[in-house]
Amino acid sequence: MKILVVQDHLRSGGTERQSILLTRAFAAAGHPATLLTFRPGGALAGELAGVPHRALASFDHHLDWFAPGLLRAVAALAPDVVLCMGRMANCHAGFIQRRFPRVLVVGTMRTGKPLPLLFRRSLRRVRHVVANSHAARQRLIETLALPPGKITVIHNSLVFPAAAELERNVALRAEHGAGPGTLVLLCVAMFRRRKNQRELVEIAAGLPADLDWRLWFAGDGETRAECERLVQARHLGPRVKFLGWQRDPSPLYLAVDIAVHASRSESLSNFVIEAQAHGLPAVVYEAQGIAECFIPGETGFVIPRGDQAAFRGVIERLARSTPAERQARSGRAHAHASKTFDSQRHARDYLELFFRLTGTAR
Repeated sequence: MKILVVQDHLRSGGTERQSILLTRAFAAAGHPATLLTFRPGGALAGELAGVPHRALASFDHHLDWFAPGLLRAVAALAPDVVLCMGRMANCHAGFIQRRFPRVLVVGTMRTGKPLPLLFRRSLRRVRHVVANSHAARQRLIETLALPPGKITVIHNSLVFPAAAELERNVALRAEHGAGPGTLVLLCVAMFRRRKNQRELVEIAAGLPADLDWRLWFAGDGETRAECERLVQARHLGPRVKFLGWQRDPSPLYLAVDIAVHASRSESLSNFVIEAQAHGLPAVVYEAQGIAECFIPGETGFVIPRGDQAAFRGVIERLARSTPAERQARSGRAHAHASKTFDSQRHARDYLELFFRLTGTAR
């Protein structure tokens, strides 16, 4: 079974990492698989070792929606299955399905953002849709009136799974000025308006005066400079670290105490499931699918959007919990995430879906 995975650009986001992971997994399972991007290069281009890849453009035109020669490329590659990842790729999915009616074109729902018109039309036209959370599936049923049988839920996979033994990274804590008794909060996300890192700064600034805390941000993007200015205006410079984009954030997960996320737009957060796999409790604002990232009320806590006092209250309660409570919670988080978001299982789920929908023998 020949599989084509379509993604507009290899920027540093979670969907892009999933596109690379799935293409590699399909190829490893013995299926000729190619990752097709609209633009060449990107932050994750260095992660393509062993992944068959083709870019439509020979130079970066910096236009996410522009897919020159897409239909010609699909015809030349002659796939049995086309899996469209990301908003821009999904906007083109309907055109691919119309031009190649015998090909199984699978759209995906992996966002909490408003869906462009072409995205909505494509999801109605393609043969099947994979949603990465049950909440995203329900949104499609309610807003686009898609038949429930047309939508399958397959969660995101762990790109950075944790080892069975979670050994805390004391050296990295010390490197960034955090002592044994310091509470370190972490957010790993691109700096975009909807990721709402500014509010995490405001939340942390209001924590109790007797709490020795640090807030670390990993990521880059358009709103980083604005967030840095806020930190300076609030005189929080020594407490807030901007660590930039991390190729592999695993060392950070093992060096901090709590994962925090104030995003207003999610479908299933890669950051939160990875943090859980590394044993971190999560405190997050309510967003689509976010509660599916952890065991609500046990390993993760969903706060009504905008309720900063409640957010701080949960952080403080976790900070003042006993070592035995922290260890038990960490173990539950690791076990739950490692099982629920196992990458090999999810690749098999995709392949089983493709086999079923194409009628292909295994």
